[in-house]
Amino acid sequence: MVRAKLLPDRIADVDELEERLSEPNELAIAAMGRLAGDVLVLGVGGKMGPTLARMVRRASDAAGVRRRVIGVSRFSAGGLEGRLQAQGVDTIRCDLLDPGQLRALPVVPNVIFMTGMKFGSTGQEARTWAMNCYLPGMVCEHFRHSRIVAFSTGNVYGLSPVSWGGSREDDPLQPLGDYAQSCVGRERIFEHFSRTLGIPLAILRLNYATELRYGVLVDLAQSVLAGQPIDVTMGHFNAIWQADANAAALAAFDHLASPPLVLNIAGPELLSVRRVAEEFGRLLGRPVVCRGQEAADALLSNAQRAHRLFGYPRVPVGQLMLWIADWLQRGGETLGKPTHFQVRDGQF
Repeated sequence: MVRAKLLPDRIADVDELEERLSEPNELAIAAMGRLAGDVLVLGVGGKMGPTLARMVRRASDAAGVRRRVIGVSRFSAGGLEGRLQAQGVDTIRCDLLDPGQLRALPVVPNVIFMTGMKFGSTGQEARTWAMNCYLPGMVCEHFRHSRIVAFSTGNVYGLSPVSWGGSREDDPLQPLGDYAQSCVGRERIFEHFSRTLGIPLAILRLNYATELRYGVLVDLAQSVLAGQPIDVTMGHFNAIWQADANAAALAAFDHLASPPLVLNIAGPELLSVRRVAEEFGRLLGRPVVCRGQEAADALLSNAQRAHRLFGYPRVPVGQLMLWIADWLQRGGETLGKPTHFQVRDGQF
């Protein structure tokens, strides 16, 4: 049983935010205590990567396990590499699509795969398929003797009726557009190599991680704060506190399989865009104007299988909304990376 901790009324600044986003829960600490060997995070430079790598470090230390935690990225964002190193995460600069650079990476027993291409995929379809399908094959070849946790996306399901309560792991995949199709390709490549090389693997279909600087909840709160109308056609969504998604990735090392274990990682609530926007209007003291009509289907995931393994998220959506409203009202930093969750035609 994962014990709940008392949550603060607000998060003061970025340092406290990243402290909370990298805080492991009991299951993550236990999993890192049982895991043997170093951990390498591919794609550590993304939105989730830095706090996930730091969580591996903190969970390993809490479990009393000495290991290297290695973050791999091109590190195009200034200052990130130094911050990770100061937090006990070793770093390697690498263009993963360069076979020579990939083959130079140390072969470690445990790999977390976070690399992928979504935004900007329209017009760069060839690179999207290379990143999302060709690269996983190269990774599996190089790390054929490793254990792998690979992130995927709920986009692989396509739109499902809201009345279903979200797509389940065994539902047929009906991807729409090059991005979602290439993500199905990514999963198939990982499954192929897991089966043929016996790689213990988990595939995590994430939908959607959020914190105070980005995510669907932030997108909606920013629109309300700016007085922009809210399009409710994509009328429902899932959201999960990023730290809970990070912790699930670490805990997943206890459940790897060949063929891969597939898990939806999402919050338990089926959230209404209209109702969330109206609540942000109340919290922010702004009028809310909604336009359109909710469609009968949406991009939704049912994560009951993961909840049975890992428990429910530590931070409920209501608390997240309070934090986000307070954060934005104080002019807190945001990443400027909208989720485009409203997209219904698969064109990103």
